[in-house]
Amino acid sequence: MIRISKTTAALVGIVTLALATPAVAHHSFAMFDQTRIDTKRGATVAEFRFTNPHSFVVVNVNEGGAVTRYALECSSVNMMSKVGWKFNTLKTGDKVDIAFYPLRNGKPGGMLKTIKVADGRTLSGW
Repeated sequence: MIRISKTTAALVGIVTLALATPAVAHHSFAMFDQTRIDTKRGATVAEFRFTNPHSFVVVNVNEGGAVTRYALECSSVNMMSKVGWKFNTLKTGDKVDIAFYPLRNGKPGGMLKTIKVADGRTLSGW
């Protein structure tokens, strides 16, 4: 019979949890149709979450008199910072043009490919 101390058991539990957390937190990108790119011009920024593990841009798009809200997943803060993003790159009310890989289920949203921000720059979402 092998005997281990409570401290050792607790340490093994903590290490196991720490190693498993990143695997649980990440997800597949199969929900996005990466064979198609949709575009929307003159979208209005409703929300910008510059967070990990993935940032999000939420925009409202006027489509034939009805407003549709699109939630667009982006990369991590680290990756986005490397291509010019900052926590204040987007503000509520900014007008933007977006290109994104749509959701396969047809709901409004997807994975942001590029965004043309108010100052004219085009930034990558990935």
